[in-house]
Amino acid sequence: MRDSSLIALAFLVLGATSQARAQAQKAPYPAMAPLGQYLMPDEKSEIALARSAAPASISDGAEVMVLGRTGYRTAVKGSNGFLCIVERSWGATTDHPEFWNPKIRGAICFNPPSARSFLPIYLMKTKLVLAGKSKTEIVQATALALDKKELPVLEPGAMCYMMSKHQYLSDQGMSWHPHLMFFVPGDAAKSWGANLPGSPVLATDDPEERVTILMVPVGTWSDGTLAPPTTH
Repeated sequence: MRDSSLIALAFLVLGATSQARAQAQKAPYPAMAPLGQYLMPDEKSEIALARSAAPASISDGAEVMVLGRTGYRTAVKGSNGFLCIVERSWGATTDHPEFWNPKIRGAICFNPPSARSFLPIYLMKTKLVLAGKSKTEIVQATALALDKKELPVLEPGAMCYMMSKHQYLSDQGMSWHPHLMFFVPGDAAKSWGANLPGSPVLATDDPEERVTILMVPVGTWSDGTLAPPTTH
């Protein structure tokens, strides 16, 4: 996730040493793969993965969007204001080494404030990616849209669930751990006590999207089964 964003947070928790080593190596995904590699086999499986981001009490009533060759579209209408989606690798910041990794499947369920005010950035990036824009063009277009207020202002209380045991966040982290994420304008890590010894809160600044992303690991996957303990 610039090293921040929803998917790049997996790298944050793996430790600075492993991250530096990975970045020192030749970029494993230097360019976008054929679009078909980013698509899932069928709509049903994508809906199921998207919904697995949150407990059924939340995701069963959520809107679900799926990715096709022309972008995301609503596959299931919701009733509770939440919105579940499977993010691809370009959800990360453009300088992330796995920005083009076709294996990334970040199952996320956004609460109403984040669905209205944070998700639109990712949907815009998706349109730019499918239009063949370069990383530089994506950064410039995002910045311009934010400056001109063509993208919504981040709403208070914006957060999301990432509790799927089937998610694939990176080649190193894979499914990593179930967690909640909170989106706060500007650089807010210090005010949350994030990244301090013993703190359960992890944070990374995302200057491209102009937010701090705060992540709190939880003890169970969305289906209620126990997750491995976190070490960070």
